[in-house]
Amino acid sequence: MVVSRGVAGSPVRHNPALRKAFLFVLAIMVLIPFLFPFIWMLLGSFKEEVDFMAYPPIWIFKPTIDNYVKVFVENDFGTFAINSTIVAALTTFFGLLFGIPGAYAVARYKKTGFALIVLAARMAPGIAFLLPWFVLFVQLKLTNTYFALVTSHLIFTMPLILWMMIGFIEAIPREIEQAAMIDGCTVWGSLFRIIIPLTLPGVAASGILCFIFSWNNFLFSVVLAGEATKTLPVAVFNFIGYQSIAWGPLSAAASIITLPVLFLALIVQKYIVQGLAAGGITG
Repeated sequence: MVVSRGVAGSPVRHNPALRKAFLFVLAIMVLIPFLFPFIWMLLGSFKEEVDFMAYPPIWIFKPTIDNYVKVFVENDFGTFAINSTIVAALTTFFGLLFGIPGAYAVARYKKTGFALIVLAARMAPGIAFLLPWFVLFVQLKLTNTYFALVTSHLIFTMPLILWMMIGFIEAIPREIEQAAMIDGCTVWGSLFRIIIPLTLPGVAASGILCFIFSWNNFLFSVVLAGEATKTLPVAVFNFIGYQSIAWGPLSAAASIITLPVLFLALIVQKYIVQGLAAGGITG
């Protein structure tokens, strides 16, 4: 009883400003382990090689943009960024195009066998698909094409979309669709006019995760991409040699790769929060 009274009467609980400050400090403590590597990478991208390798670490230094100049001058990084954007955007588009109807079929018509097959493909290691895809695309002369990269990325992104969307679709009452079908709406009409608008937060969350996974994919890109379709994760390895690593340019290149998806996640975070809140209310 003494402990409970102490907690109930704590000043943190009854003081809104103190409570906000406490939660802010707690959030910072939780985020530090996740943000520290990114902050270290970002700071390293503005350091000279000597400052980067210094021990103990140097926190106050004279920043330089030479690392970013090397990234864009010595490498065709702009083309690599365009390639990554095209591949990630097409992968997201086709993943949503095929994944949402697949999720609808599983949620409404209980196609659990199909869902398990897709899940097995998602759980299998990527190397298990790499050799068959490579042989197939070589025979079809489709290596070094966007088609090969997008198709290979869909192996892992479409199952993600399908399994995320199943829960959102199941949360929509069947009575809404039945009423629409009585008024003459078809199954496809119900999907595009009712299900997708009502599950828009889930579509946004699935799409952003699909885009990020495709953007960061390295294994399939390093094997199936050529000079014309090389993506950013593959291009980063230009700064890793057999005897040395250009840490400054490597940090700059890694920062360039990370920032776009970080900003994209911040832009659509409200949809992700809405989707999580909608799932919590439904449950």
